[in-house]
Amino acid sequence: MSTKAELTPWDKVQIARHSQRPHTLDYVRVLCDDFFELHGDRRQSDDAALVCGVGRFEHQSVVIIGHQKGNDTKENVRRNFGMPHPEGYRKAMRVMRHAEKFAMPIICLIDTPGANPSLAAEERGQAQAIAQNLVVMADLKVPIVAAVIGEGGSGGALAIGVADRLLMLEHAVYSVASPEASAAILWRDSSKASEAARAMKITAQDLYGFGIVDEVVPEPEGGAHLDAGATLTALSAAIRRHLDGLLALDLPTLLEQRYNKYRVIGQYRTVQEVATVNG
Repeated sequence: MSTKAELTPWDKVQIARHSQRPHTLDYVRVLCDDFFELHGDRRQSDDAALVCGVGRFEHQSVVIIGHQKGNDTKENVRRNFGMPHPEGYRKAMRVMRHAEKFAMPIICLIDTPGANPSLAAEERGQAQAIAQNLVVMADLKVPIVAAVIGEGGSGGALAIGVADRLLMLEHAVYSVASPEASAAILWRDSSKASEAARAMKITAQDLYGFGIVDEVVPEPEGGAHLDAGATLTALSAAIRRHLDGLLALDLPTLLEQRYNKYRVIGQYRTVQEVATVNG
């Protein structure tokens, strides 16, 4: 592995996927004095890959929603390696509505390779469940802070990522598809994943430069797994800071800023427009 100063995008992918990296429930234990997990989507079943619940964050009642990977093989199988089924996203939407009803801010912790890609998941409405979450989050009348704490893969991550503030840990990644999948599509060769990772601009630093991410939260040298306590404390402080700013806004301003945040993503100027502006 390269040193911190020399880390490539592919190095960061490996760090983001490290099996000992802190997961959602590790952050919950630091963020909340108490936490009560809510289960089930009221239609199909409960999904252990997506944790949802209510807790107290520095005397503020909040809802926390996050992907949960396992700490060993047995738990990873139970939690489907952090890849939610449709019922997981429907559970998240149910809990988001609960947060809105009781005026509780929402904290989302993103860490998934992507949504479950199985045929059974598609038959149960995976794409629709993700799409509905995007629509609901865009109009929720409570502040939302999201943080990418590991992998942010595809629509499976975006389904809980439409937030007023988006944070990323220093070595986290956020992408439309995994580097392996992208390499297979672009070059028909998944072994070129490292090239794809570089081309896709998936690091926290890249996305901050594009204005998609609002803050990059530093990690200990080598990654969060080498000093989980320091990482948990740093992210908790960043979430508190952004949440305080959002709570100070009135509702029309909050919704307008959220709309504008996503409206400008991907905007660009043609050569002719730049020439016109420059006179």
